[in-house]
Amino acid sequence: MAAETTTVDSEEVAKFEAMAAEWWDPNGKFKPLHMLNPCRLDYITGQIAAEFGRDLADPSPFAGLRILDIGCGGGLLAEPMARLGAEVVGADAAERNIPVARIHAEQSGLEIDYRHTTAEALAEAGEQFDAVLNMEVVEHVSDPPAYLAACQRLLKPGGIMICSTLNRTPKSYVMAIVGAEHVMRWLPKGTHDWAKFITPDELFDLLRQAGLEPVDRKGFVFNPLGWSWSISDRDLSVNYVTASVKPD
Repeated sequence: MAAETTTVDSEEVAKFEAMAAEWWDPNGKFKPLHMLNPCRLDYITGQIAAEFGRDLADPSPFAGLRILDIGCGGGLLAEPMARLGAEVVGADAAERNIPVARIHAEQSGLEIDYRHTTAEALAEAGEQFDAVLNMEVVEHVSDPPAYLAACQRLLKPGGIMICSTLNRTPKSYVMAIVGAEHVMRWLPKGTHDWAKFITPDELFDLLRQAGLEPVDRKGFVFNPLGWSWSISDRDLSVNYVTASVKPD
């Protein structure tokens, strides 16, 4: 499917295409995501299980659910969702990410429908999902309200969207840009634009404007001493995640 859209920022896409081959290298340019991934998965699986009354102790708790991972990259979230029994579509506007994701899924024995496409194109095609994973994407699009409106259209009534991004605070500038890009060199310089970061209140307003009902928000907090991430009810000053539902 062609990636025709109104919200994709071609310069942002080019940044991630340049790093596509490194998605599954835990010590490469995506090291921060590999470190954060267990924390993200705890939140995502907990929210989806609660929304649909699923028991995560079951062998395939998400069986029968159709899940979209928008901005899927190399499949760091799509693969765990498939292992939990969901029917998974992984979509990315960066074309070079898709073959990387497909090859890794095949090597892992997983069936995942990876597509080079966009939220808008999927919505235009009438695609519908029980859950949409929208992780670390909204700060990279050219028109967040239009993008979130497309994501809302992709949800079935009663469906849930998990959306994470970066808060626009002095601390996030120090941690996400100075620390991650300049000091630790985990990411190439210029990966993030602090002016595009969105505060939790701004994101909640955007979600409501898109026709979604925000139901939760938490912070992802990095501990440099323990070199680990945790979920926080209070500290949303850098990375944070939200859950919102589409009314029946």
